Amino acid sequence: MALALHSSTPRINLKENRSYRNPDDSSSTVGFAKMKPTCQLRAKNSTQESQISRTERERSFSHTIHELQREKLHGMASPHSHSSTNVRVPVFVMLPLDTVSIGGSLNKSRAMFASLMALKSGGVEGVMVDAWWGLVEKDGPMKYNWEGYAELIKMVEKLGLKIQVVMSFHQCGGNVGDSCSIPLPPWVLEEISKNPDLVYTDKSGRRNPEYISLGCDSLPVLRGRTPIQVYSDFMMSFRERFKAYLGEVVVEIQVGMGPCGELRYPSYPESNGTWRFPGIGEFQCYDKYMRASLAAAAEAIGKDEWGRGGPHDAGQYNQFPDDTGFFRKDGTWNSEYGHFFLEWYSGNLINHGEKILAAAERVFEGTGAKLSGKVAGIHWHYKTRSHAAELTAGYYNTRHRDGYLPIARMLSKHRVVLNFTCMEMKDGEQPNEANCSPEGLVRQVKMATKTARIDLAGENALERYDGGAYSQVLETSRSDSGNGLSAFTYLRLNKRLFEPENWRNLVEFVRSMSEGGQRTRLPESDRIGTDLFVGFVKQSNVRKTISEVALVL
Repeated sequence: MALALHSSTPRINLKENRSYRNPDDSSSTVGFAKMKPTCQLRAKNSTQESQISRTERERSFSHTIHELQREKLHGMASPHSHSSTNVRVPVFVMLPLDTVSIGGSLNKSRAMFASLMALKSGGVEGVMVDAWWGLVEKDGPMKYNWEGYAELIKMVEKLGLKIQVVMSFHQCGGNVGDSCSIPLPPWVLEEISKNPDLVYTDKSGRRNPEYISLGCDSLPVLRGRTPIQVYSDFMMSFRERFKAYLGEVVVEIQVGMGPCGELRYPSYPESNGTWRFPGIGEFQCYDKYMRASLAAAAEAIGKDEWGRGGPHDAGQYNQFPDDTGFFRKDGTWNSEYGHFFLEWYSGNLINHGEKILAAAERVFEGTGAKLSGKVAGIHWHYKTRSHAAELTAGYYNTRHRDGYLPIARMLSKHRVVLNFTCMEMKDGEQPNEANCSPEGLVRQVKMATKTARIDLAGENALERYDGGAYSQVLETSRSDSGNGLSAFTYLRLNKRLFEPENWRNLVEFVRSMSEGGQRTRLPESDRIGTDLFVGFVKQSNVRKTISEVALVL
């Protein structure tokens, strides 16, 4: 997700931390902001948040609609096309994590319909939803229940919207800010209980049930099928169930490849306080399948001693790079052994993505739906030489090596859009001691996608409603340096989004994106008569449903 979390922002206790650290290559000072790294998981709204009455919402929406001079109809452009400075960037909105219930039905369908109508009136291109493996294949191997998703997709089609569907092969829950719990399918958990090495494991033996370890990708460990076969069968079932909608209504399939749906290792698990921002995380290579792979790689180059486990001096989850022998300025990461281990660790991750995306390409070829893959925006310790937090997550990106270009080239082989987060973040908002640079990271990823000649789509990492965040997205959406954005997905649909000021900011942002991001600063207040794109939604219908919007979430 890059690690995306709304909710409690990381408050770094200066009494508990060591003295402020300056980047290796910069003495600049950045402001302290109460921000949280990313993870794509929605937090529950705080009871202390300001509550806008239903009457106020109705009055705000109705007044704006009443003042509209004409409807602005949005035709569907190509969901993703190489962006230039003046190209329209379609905006999608993520739906709640629990859009489909544990029982497989659509949650709060009337309220959802009202919300979708409002989004349509605001000029939004469409929505994104997680198709949870733990819900759809819950009842047993190859027993799929798509009914809740079928109701949603029909609803989306009726309103003239589009939808991006995430093949979510990971667990929802266990991270700070999670609003619901959706584990892996029960029959998969049963296999894990018999063989705990099916999931990622750290050097202390902690098992992480978020996602199946890539070490057993090609082994028939899931009741006679390999994990890749299971994922492929799941996608095939989706294709057969929704073939009439693919390419027209279902315009994009985002293929989950790891925790939070991202191509990475679960190196910064937040459950039970294991990891806290801005810790460096830990390598996840200690299940028996990963250990066997490492041993084989070491033996192949005549260095058997290198295959006995991960780096012994890589520290613990919540340490800083300089606290460790591996990640410090002139640490082991830059040694012959370090290069070997990091090539193996990151190479396995890229191979994992390749296997899943090759399967997805076979399944969805010819359907008209785009494929995308998500890469985490790990921006903390980016200004240091080793980029420790990126290394533990599987991105071999250091001062001397571009870790994102190999990923972009792998995605290019399968014509997959690279989806990246932290598009709304500014360097000056981050705590100084974390050595963050989300802006530098985004620039690097933009150049990698440009070099690999693939499209780049974006998301915000945190739930933000202010004009400053939207302006930053508008700035990064342009192609002045590297690739521009081909699409943007906003995190996330909830009650706060429909508060009058927040809604006006979103609509103005959508309008600016439709103009190619030419206006990078949003106005402080709304201009009557220009902020809503009614599209195909009739004015009377919008008025009727405004009161129901507040029921969502």
